[in-house]
Amino acid sequence: MREIIDLHCDTVLLSSDAGKTFHSWNGHINIDKLKAGGCLAQCFALFIPAFNELSAYHFDNMKPIEIYETLLKAYKAILEDSRDEIRPAYSPDDIAENTEKGFISSILTVEDGMLLDGCIDRVDTLWQDGVRMLALTWNYENSIGHPNSADSVLHTTKGLKDFGFEVVERMNQLGMIIDVSHLSEAGFMDVARSSKKPFAASHSCSRSLCDHSRNLTDEQLHILGDCGGVVGVNFYSRFLTEGSDDTKISDIVKHMVHIKNKAGMESLSWGSDFDGFESTIEFGDYSGFGMLTDALSKEFTDDEIDMINNGNFLRIFREVQN
Repeated sequence: MREIIDLHCDTVLLSSDAGKTFHSWNGHINIDKLKAGGCLAQCFALFIPAFNELSAYHFDNMKPIEIYETLLKAYKAILEDSRDEIRPAYSPDDIAENTEKGFISSILTVEDGMLLDGCIDRVDTLWQDGVRMLALTWNYENSIGHPNSADSVLHTTKGLKDFGFEVVERMNQLGMIIDVSHLSEAGFMDVARSSKKPFAASHSCSRSLCDHSRNLTDEQLHILGDCGGVVGVNFYSRFLTEGSDDTKISDIVKHMVHIKNKAGMESLSWGSDFDGFESTIEFGDYSGFGMLTDALSKEFTDDEIDMINNGNFLRIFREVQN
């Protein structure tokens, strides 16, 4: 049964860097694993490496916009490689239509707005290319604003820049989901105050349960819930349990219960970060998603599990585009 919508993976970057097709890639996600795990729709992020990461992914001397264009081609190659099994989706209606025709849906996203480089017209370019969610920052400052930081002063005082507010407004106008994962706490608050549409933390966890600047405080969770947003719970062990190298189902469930209590049931989603981290995963990879959904039954009703699996994201997807 196809039911899972996952808000974030880094499969495009890793598989293309390894020279693998979507069928031959053996990371956390490939087409066979999506089918085995019950995928309804997968958000594929085009992660834009910068600075120290450029050499690691063979992008030396390339500008962020050039990296984006390269990864966009790689994403299209994934769709072509799996054209009999997966189709792009630009709206909730597309997901429904693809499902009716027997296809998994693919939603294109971007991680790190560095590629905008102060050019507001590039938001429109992303939209025309099919991008439906944009993470404003990654781990470095860019023209939009400031990222999360272990320095509490920077984390709570350095938020969006003037251009960042322009980006939020234009994304609202187009119907593109604002992603605040990796953004500073001050930036999060700026988005909450300025966005007229719900927003997402595509792959984040609870800071009360794991004290990492990438995670959301209880105050942030409460605000996100009040704004009608969603949190995709991240599977990286270091965001679930401090110092852990093991991704355990019980830890994921603990974070989901906590987020429900602070942000509300309507705010819970999946945000695996598959192919973007290294830790030992109790359920293996995407194909083991059934073990996760089974474990939720101890804490959530069947209707609530349906909301987590797809209902909450489909709601925000539709609300942002209306």
